[in-house]
Amino acid sequence: MINDATVGSIAHVIQLAVAPVFLLTGVSGMLGVLTNRLSRLVDRARKLDAELSGEDEWRVQLLRQWLKDLARRTRLISWAISLCIGCAVMVASVVVLLFVSSVADVRLGGVIAALFIGAMVALIAGLLCFMREIYLATSQLRIGEPERPAVLKASPP
Repeated sequence: MINDATVGSIAHVIQLAVAPVFLLTGVSGMLGVLTNRLSRLVDRARKLDAELSGEDEWRVQLLRQWLKDLARRTRLISWAISLCIGCAVMVASVVVLLFVSSVADVRLGGVIAALFIGAMVALIAGLLCFMREIYLATSQLRIGEPERPAVLKASPP
C-alpha cells in the first residue's frame, strides 16, 4: 500500500519531470522537420541521379556536382537527426532516473545532471548541424537552368 509520503514524493517527481517531457515534445517536433528535410534531399538526389544517363559531358559534370552538394547536406541532416535522437534518449533517461531515484531512495543527482547536460550538448550540436545544412542549401540555391560555359556552347549553323 502506498502511504501519503510516497504519494507526495511521486507527485514531486512528476512536477520535476514535466520540463523534460516538454523538451521531448520539442525534440520530437525537430525530428519531424529533420526527417522531412532528409526525405526531400533523398528524393531530389534520386531525380538528379536518374538524369545522369544520356546527357552531354557538361550537363553530367553539373549534375555530379549537384549530387555531391546534396550528399554533403544529407550527411549534415543525418548527423542532426542522430544527435537529436541521442538528446531524446538522454532526456527520457532523466525522467526514468528521477522516478527510480525517488522510489528506490537512491541518490542519482550526479547521473541525472550529467545526462541532462549531455542531452543539451547533443541538442545544440544537432541544431548547429541543421543550421549548417540550411546555410549550404541557401548558398547553393539555383533558380533556372545554369548557363553553359562559352567554350562549350554550340557554334551557330
